[in-house]
Amino acid sequence: FLTVGKIEQARKEAHRLLDTYYSYAKQGVAIIGLEPSCLLSLRDEIPSLIPGEKADTIARQAIMFEDFCIKEDLHFDFKPITTKVMVHGHCHQKAFDSMGSVQKILRKIPGIEVEMIESSCCGMAGVFGYASETYEMSMKMGELSLFPAVRDKSPGTIVVADGASCRHQIEHGTNSRAVHVARLIRNALEK
Repeated sequence: FLTVGKIEQARKEAHRLLDTYYSYAKQGVAIIGLEPSCLLSLRDEIPSLIPGEKADTIARQAIMFEDFCIKEDLHFDFKPITTKVMVHGHCHQKAFDSMGSVQKILRKIPGIEVEMIESSCCGMAGVFGYASETYEMSMKMGELSLFPAVRDKSPGTIVVADGASCRHQIEHGTNSRAVHVARLIRNALEK
């Protein structure tokens, strides 16, 4: 809602989320998220929209999946996956300095070589890339560095992107499918 200026609808949704999560957050239960823009809005946008104890409590408990795994020092019985992995960071993850945990969890998988893609926004920027009037600009943004890096990857390289919009944009702009880091972790546990 915020990306298209619908402030009151965003506030209404924020109240719904506060009502849903507060009882868990005040008990110290972690709110673990997989989608950066959704989870990190609990830490950033909602406390700005609706300041107060509920929003602050939830913000303290909101954590990305990879950050939780590293913070809690979780140990997994990973099977080797001998491959190169190229990682594109979602804009929210970059802004909240969350990419280090992505790298750390991936480097725990034996055989994986991790390379961070040096790129800015994929161009999707929420719903920006879906709108007909901004579609062309979104594709140009992807072409600045992300799309060429993905197209130049060596055979067998896995592209990782946590953001659903990033994965969609990568596939649309390069015909390469990106996966969420959690899917790669699952694969390393199943081998």
